[in-house]
Amino acid sequence: MFRRISDRLDFSRKLGFRLGALLSVAILPLGLISLIQNFNLVAEAERGVEIALLGRTASTAAGERALLQSALGSADALGPAVLEALERPEVCSDLMRNFIERSATYVFAGFVPLDGISTCNSASGGGLLDLSRSEGYRTFMSQPGIRITAIDRGTVSRRPVVLVMQPLYRDSQLLGYIGLSLTNELLRSTHNISFGGDGARIVTFNQQGEILTSDTDAQTSVADILPQNVELVSLLSRSETTFRARAGNGQMRMFTVVPAIPGLVYALGSWSPKTAGVGLFQLSRFGAVTIPMALWLVSLAVAYFAVFRMVLRHITVLRGQMRRFAIGNRSEPPPVLTDAPTEICDVSQTFHNMARILIRDEEAMEEAVAEKTVLLKEVHHRVKNNLQLIASIINMQSRVIDDPDAKRVLRSVQDRVAALATIYRNLYQAEHLDAVEAGRLICDIINQMVSASVEPGSPLRIEKNIETLILLPDQAVPLSLLATEAFTNALKYAGTAPGEDAPWVRVDLATVAPGRGLLEVANSIGKDSPQSEGTGLGSQLIEAFTTQLEGEATAGVEGNSFVLRLHFAIDESRTLAEARNVVLTSAARPGARH
Repeated sequence: MFRRISDRLDFSRKLGFRLGALLSVAILPLGLISLIQNFNLVAEAERGVEIALLGRTASTAAGERALLQSALGSADALGPAVLEALERPEVCSDLMRNFIERSATYVFAGFVPLDGISTCNSASGGGLLDLSRSEGYRTFMSQPGIRITAIDRGTVSRRPVVLVMQPLYRDSQLLGYIGLSLTNELLRSTHNISFGGDGARIVTFNQQGEILTSDTDAQTSVADILPQNVELVSLLSRSETTFRARAGNGQMRMFTVVPAIPGLVYALGSWSPKTAGVGLFQLSRFGAVTIPMALWLVSLAVAYFAVFRMVLRHITVLRGQMRRFAIGNRSEPPPVLTDAPTEICDVSQTFHNMARILIRDEEAMEEAVAEKTVLLKEVHHRVKNNLQLIASIINMQSRVIDDPDAKRVLRSVQDRVAALATIYRNLYQAEHLDAVEAGRLICDIINQMVSASVEPGSPLRIEKNIETLILLPDQAVPLSLLATEAFTNALKYAGTAPGEDAPWVRVDLATVAPGRGLLEVANSIGKDSPQSEGTGLGSQLIEAFTTQLEGEATAGVEGNSFVLRLHFAIDESRTLAEARNVVLTSAARPGARH
């Protein structure tokens, strides 16, 4: 008996049982949907009316849209011709006048520079035209860009016009704008003649909310057909939609907003309820809204209680545990959720066991990695000491040799061994053994070679322009050795160039593009300092290191200097930054949330 009771209690705790019991209550009211079929019919009918009104508004504004788009295209096409004739005002003005005469659409065309003094325009008589105080010029200068604005009285035409302004650039420098003026009457004439005869009006406005054209007459003002207390700028985000609002004359009207030229010009249709044909839907809409709203609120309340109480609150706690564990809070395994449904309890228990195993394994791995790091650094340290010992022995041997050629060869070998020792010193001093700061490494080698090879008081000038560059050891070692060989040759053959007071050697290391590096070693050339022909050991080593880096090296005389350049690819497949930016949480995915 107790076993049966226990089984029943376990079954009642299952998530499926609890959600099924609660959601069944929420599903019951759905049987009342048959009572609100009228709502669906009304909604479909209203949507059809709205689509029809949007279509009529777009159709009415089509002619104006075509004229404005043509003006923008013409202004853009005039740009290259204006740039060519910019230094010849007479030619430029003739170009504008010929354009006006051929098009028969515009009343003014001209180029207005940033100072507002136009010498290239279609005004009769040509010459200077001061537009610095004009409304169009102030509008453009307040926010340079493609602009379309209405002007009550044009500077040249003396009539209400719509001005289209297209900025003119030379390369990336803004020179001014090309302006084309169309009369307000021409734009209005493109509207449907019978559009305003059935209680419908249309207004076009730009992206700043300025009215361009409107279908009004002596008995109707613009405010009478616009939505009351609504800024036109706020309608830009409601394009391709319809809404109802009270107009300025107090009448409830339907409004449609469509983009005539997206981002620049919009058309607003203003419709009386009788014209829109929505008056018959008002009564049905009230009953169609109140019933589903009540049913939706009941269903939402029940569903929310079921999902939150039984699922979401426990999942939130479990998610928090996983997040804290993923970002590094692993002092102890997270506790098991004992008051959650059986399924979530099983998930919590599994996560607890997994976290306990991971903590144990990570501790073992950290100990192994630490031990390996210490041993590897000790190896690098011992190699560095051995190389330094070899360099010291070579130095001692060179002191007892009198032959200059032998001393030079031993000194070259000593420099190469010392460079290797410097590399291994940087390896065991580095915080991470899987990456080397090649810039600092090359700087250390250069400083070491200068101290050993350049006598105090020497006029030789050393220039270093070395950027921070993180490389894998497989790349840093051959790059450093190649820099050593190139720098040795540069020191050897540096001379005082004509017109300069001292010899110089320059070393550059930079990232010229993502995944591409450049090493450049240059030295000045004197009259009596011939360059190496590249047949010695140093040239062979440079060629070998270039092959190992899979790069491309070039060397030659440029002016009064000898330059060696090495272009090489940076292996970014296993760089330190990518290897250590590992995030064990869903935050690693863009847009993810906890």
